[in-house]
Order: sequence, then C-alpha cells, then structure tokens
Amino acid sequence: MKKAFTIIEVSILFVIFLIVAFLVAPLSLDDSMQARNTSRWRNVQSDFANIFYSVNTQNNSDNFKTRFKAVIAGEITGDSKPYKITFFNGTFPNNTYRFNEYKTTTNNAVVAFKFFDNPQNDLQGLLMYDVNGASKPNTWGKDVFGFNIYSDRFEPFCKNEPVSIQKQECSKNGSGLCCSNYYLIGGSFE
Repeated sequence: MKKAFTIIEVSILFVIFLIVAFLVAPLSLDDSMQARNTSRWRNVQSDFANIFYSVNTQNNSDNFKTRFKAVIAGEITGDSKPYKITFFNGTFPNNTYRFNEYKTTTNNAVVAFKFFDNPQNDLQGLLMYDVNGASKPNTWGKDVFGFNIYSDRFEPFCKNEPVSIQKQECSKNGSGLCCSNYYLIGGSFE
C-alpha cells in the first residue's frame, strides 16, 4: 500500500519554502538593483566626458562656471525637490557633500552641483548624480555617485586613492563616496 503525504506534512513543507523564499528574495533584489545602478553609473561616464569637452571648447570669454552651467542646462529638463541623501554607513553627509539645487536630467536621473568660492588645487566644485532619480535608496555608493569638477577635467570621487581605500569606503562601514570610482575600475560591493 502506498503512503501519501498528509495535508499537515504538505503544509509544513509549503511554509518552509515560503520562509526560505522570503529570506532569499530581498538579497537577490538588492543585488540586482545594485547591479542596475552600477551599470547606469558606468554608462553615464561618456556623457560627462562629452559635457566636459563641450565646456572647454566653447569660444567665449565666460568663466568656467558659467560655461559649465550653460552646457549642463542642455541635459536638464527641470527642477527636482531636494531630498536627503545618506552615506553607505547610514550617517548623513557633512556640508561638503550636501547640495541645494537638484535638477532632473533627460534620462530621469537627478543631478546637483556646486562650485567653491575659493577653489583649491584646481578643484572647482562637486557634482552629484543620482542614477535613479529621487527614488530610494538615495545613498552614496548605491544609487548616488559623484565627480570632482576641475577646470580641465571631471574625475570620479577617490580616483587617486589606493584601491584598498576605495574598497574600504565602498563597504557597509564606509561613506560610499569612493564607489564612484571603485565600480568604474571593476570593484563590486561585497
């Protein structure tokens, strides 16, 4: 005589499968979201190289800041409401990495930039780029990345830092700022 599973046994198995699914699903969703955001950030690099080229090839006497704003205006579709952005470790950025004016781009990302009153070492300002717009998580290194703006180039944050520092900063205990370059050189979130 064949013995079949009882309803109780089937129910227990079903509950175990559900528990496992609920434990695994958020991890895979977070990983796929991170991969998508990292891919968007990599794709944006050539766009900013073109923007920078346009800024520096304009034949007018305007200063760099004015030329930059004029060129970037072509990428902007409107204003975005300011929102809070956190570091990877959950803390809030200091004033250096806070921005006042947020703009929506033609590809529904959010960009913000600021220029320093007294540039040092040719660093003119900073640019923040949120690859998925105002949608969460709004975290440096997850969906928010940045450039240092120099008068002769854009550079992702931490470009000149050792890879070990970039990896450390691009972890759950770090700020996430160095992810801007770390992901471009092949690093990944662990």
